[in-house]
Amino acid sequence: MVWDILVVLFVLLMILQLKRVLQLAPLLSDSLFRVRGSSTLENSVHYNGDRNRLAYTLMIPAVLVTARYELYRPSFLEALPFNLYLLAVAGIFVAYVLLRQLLFRWLKPRRRYDSYVLAHQTGHTYFIVLMVLVLMTVGVLTVFHARDWLFRGLIYAEIPLVYSFYIFRKMQILSLFCNPLRTFSYLCALEFLPAALLIVSAVL
Repeated sequence: MVWDILVVLFVLLMILQLKRVLQLAPLLSDSLFRVRGSSTLENSVHYNGDRNRLAYTLMIPAVLVTARYELYRPSFLEALPFNLYLLAVAGIFVAYVLLRQLLFRWLKPRRRYDSYVLAHQTGHTYFIVLMVLVLMTVGVLTVFHARDWLFRGLIYAEIPLVYSFYIFRKMQILSLFCNPLRTFSYLCALEFLPAALLIVSAVL
């Protein structure tokens, strides 16, 4: 029941955003390869808002894929029936996003705030790229009736790959107004800490 509701909600939201997504695609592509492309996207209130809405919409299939292939299945969730497990995964996604947002606001610098926001918002772009890759992978493997372990293996490979490109781009942007030590400190607090908490919760 919960699965069906989320699928229908995602389809409806994508239909409503389809025209804007097609307009947004060239800017997303440009921002992947150039820091200036990221700046152009962020400086457009219209396209920036469309990009953020698309990223939040793609959280729905992220939750569905995570639950379906048990990408995140810590021991404290193992006894839950699927519907509750799906809701728990959704709650953890929301908690992760809120934690990153809290750290982002808490650590904001007094100077060069625009560049700081640019570095943070770039994460939405790379999340969209990740979800496009993941959904393409799921689609292709579903056609060939692949086993679940192959789904998990490929998705587990795609996540650190895209995340590495994102960290590199964020480091480039932060280095525009930070020295190397401060850049590393920002990355530790804003990226590595939330990711580490998520991984530790799954492993331990």
